[in-house]
Amino acid sequence: MSSFAWYTAIGCVLVALGLVVMLLAADRFRRLVALNVAASGTLVVLLAVAGRSVDPDPVPHALALTGIVITVAFTGLGVVLARRIDELDAQNDGHDDDDGPDSREQADHRSGDGGRDA
Repeated sequence: MSSFAWYTAIGCVLVALGLVVMLLAADRFRRLVALNVAASGTLVVLLAVAGRSVDPDPVPHALALTGIVITVAFTGLGVVLARRIDELDAQNDGHDDDDGPDSREQADHRSGDGGRDA
C-alpha cells in the first residue's frame, strides 16, 4: 500500500468519523471537536494529494496551511458561541415564565373580562 493511499484512507476515515459524531452528538462542544476531526481529515487528504508526485505541489500545501489557520479561528469562535449559549440556557432554566405577571394578564384577556375585577 502506497503512502498516498494510506494517508487518503486515514483522511477519509477521519472525515467520516467526524461527520457521524457531529450529527449524532447532543453536546455542543463534542460537535465542535467532531467538526475539527473532520476538518483534520480533509487536510490530511489534501496533503496526501499534494505529496503524490516526486516534486510536491506547493498550492495544496498552502491551502492546507490556510485551512489550519481558518480551523483554529473558527474553533475559537465556536467555543465562545457555545459557552455563551450554555450560559444563556442556564439563566433561562432558573426563570419560570408561566408564573410571571404577564401570564395573569394574558389569562384575563383570553377570558374576555380584560383584567377588570368584578
